[in-house]
Amino acid sequence: MHVFNPENDLALANFSPNYTPPASIIKLGLDLSILPFWFAPNNSIIISQTDIDNIFVEKLGIEFGIKSSVIGIKNIPLDLDCDINPWGWSPYLVNKLISLGFSLNKLPSSEYLEVLRDYSNRKNAVRMLSELKNQYPQFYGESSFITDLDELLVHLLSAEGDKALKMPLSGSGRGLIWILNGITDKQTDWARRVIKTQGGIVAEPKLDKVQDFAMEFSIRNRISKFEGYSLFESAASGAYMGNVLMSDNDIEVELSKYISLEMLHGLRFTLLEKLPNYFPMYNGFLGVDMMVCNTDDGYKIQPCIEINMRMNMGLVSHIFYNRYVHSNSKGVFKVEYFKRLGDAFQFHQDMLTANPPIVEDGRIKSGYMSLTPVNKDTKYVVWVEIA
Repeated sequence: MHVFNPENDLALANFSPNYTPPASIIKLGLDLSILPFWFAPNNSIIISQTDIDNIFVEKLGIEFGIKSSVIGIKNIPLDLDCDINPWGWSPYLVNKLISLGFSLNKLPSSEYLEVLRDYSNRKNAVRMLSELKNQYPQFYGESSFITDLDELLVHLLSAEGDKALKMPLSGSGRGLIWILNGITDKQTDWARRVIKTQGGIVAEPKLDKVQDFAMEFSIRNRISKFEGYSLFESAASGAYMGNVLMSDNDIEVELSKYISLEMLHGLRFTLLEKLPNYFPMYNGFLGVDMMVCNTDDGYKIQPCIEINMRMNMGLVSHIFYNRYVHSNSKGVFKVEYFKRLGDAFQFHQDMLTANPPIVEDGRIKSGYMSLTPVNKDTKYVVWVEIA
């Protein structure tokens, strides 16, 4: 049973079972409820948090040979003997499932949630970066976990250039501020609160980014597996914008314009060894965000920007490409927000008219397609365009 709960990172940071997600995140979860339809194994149950568009689901099921079913959150049979696979776990989600009548033996313990919160802390990415740079001096980037405000201010004053400050625990693209030409009083107050509430803060220099990418992994019983690459775009704020849909081999060809495949494969092998030791109790997917940077000495890799201890859009796009895109095609995978009601619906209609999807043998060969239902109340859309 699969649940899309995009508030996970924020709920885990808050760590209260009575957490209230922001309205924007609630709307994201409603609009994209059936997203697991595309990445869950066949014969799964997808939990929708909103009214189900049965025509949309049935059409896709027939067209792409998907045999999973979608049911409303209030209609879940509680006697189902199956695993629960959310986007990520938090006390908020556990409390929500308990309120719906789920048995405690199907849910993670409070002790495990504490461990997961610690695993999700950005201090682990700081540590991983340091170890990777010691092992491979050609890697690039700096990251510090600082627990004292005075130490932070000295750190910022002693380093040239713009910097980023990050909350140790926050949502993707959130909990980050840029320090440009010196820290302001308002930013100092923010940093003071973060250190007080989360025990520290992460400080990093601003890098000259050329390309965002990630390596996606899974861990099961302390055995790690490389799932694939993610070539993606992010906004200046760090928020995810979309992925390129292409094979892992083609992504390696793209990355080899900047860095050697030998270095890339060595990094992958090293992470396969390190990740189970970092996260011995974790079972599930995780992604390590990276970056190709332009430096005075040429292109270099920052090999550990973030470690995302959950399902993520890079994995979704990777699985979607492998299962449902024609082998000779490439494309883009986008998560898009439309501020005004009706704009998403108009965009959807215009794209369908201009570039309708062509599907052959359960794989999209070309055209535009929304992966989630779009109506006049929709604000968030996951869509692909294939060529």
